[in-house]
Amino acid sequence: MNVKTQSSDGAQMPETETAPIGEEGEKQESFLSFLWFLTKLLLAVLLFRSFVFSPFSIPSESMLPRLWNGDYLLAAKWPYGFSDYSLPFSAPLIPGRLLSGEPERGDVVIFKHPVDKTDYIKRVIGLPGDSVALVDGQIMLNGELVTREVRSDFEIPMSINTSCAWGGEEVIAEAGANAGSSVCRYSRFRETLPSGRSYDVLDFGNVPADSYPPKIIPEGHMFVLGDNRDNSRDSRFEARSGDAVGIVSQDNLVGQASIIIWSTDGSAEWIKPWTWFTAARWGRIGYTI
Repeated sequence: MNVKTQSSDGAQMPETETAPIGEEGEKQESFLSFLWFLTKLLLAVLLFRSFVFSPFSIPSESMLPRLWNGDYLLAAKWPYGFSDYSLPFSAPLIPGRLLSGEPERGDVVIFKHPVDKTDYIKRVIGLPGDSVALVDGQIMLNGELVTREVRSDFEIPMSINTSCAWGGEEVIAEAGANAGSSVCRYSRFRETLPSGRSYDVLDFGNVPADSYPPKIIPEGHMFVLGDNRDNSRDSRFEARSGDAVGIVSQDNLVGQASIIIWSTDGSAEWIKPWTWFTAARWGRIGYTI
């Protein structure tokens, strides 16, 4: 507003422009309110990611046919309890493991590698006290062979994210959604655990890792395998950084794989937004694990 002032001798001074009383304070209060809103939003996101669901991506084909390279999924964080590994950057804020729970045989779990602490995903086969062995590629659990049945071959479309690994055969699909296109064909089997839980696996034939002597799983640990049996570095091998995981401590659990929220064949380019949609594998979105 305009304010007129006078000098000490009564002369009128030029008009000056001043801000309305309280306007600067209101601006500062609005800015602080916005900062508080952002803080609450960030806190809510951190709590959700730490204790409810967190996103993960699949970078390899070790879990074919269930999970494909290029899948993005949500992992439930509460089924196995909470630890430092539940928090962003594994912040050391949680003592031990709170509300701990043991996975079930057949669960697809995300855990920290015992050596390099990167995220890995495998299927739980053996729990503490179980005897686990492999005979000609077939699991022997507590002295009994796990039921394994031959299924129709598995075919996956060829793409940047899905090449044809050894053991597969590149062919032109004759029927179905991929008819006329190049796919990789693998031998597929159906395993059924003693609990009745079943899932598909791939097996390329007889390899050294198909034989594994009986091993009793120690307390607090788990024996994990990849569904792509001959293309997975899992509990059959000694844990090494960037490689196999060995028999994994349950303290390393991060979450249980739950649902696929996005999937891409790898052909998308950031500078070409339309390719974000053409690269999407729409049929896999919403696929439960």
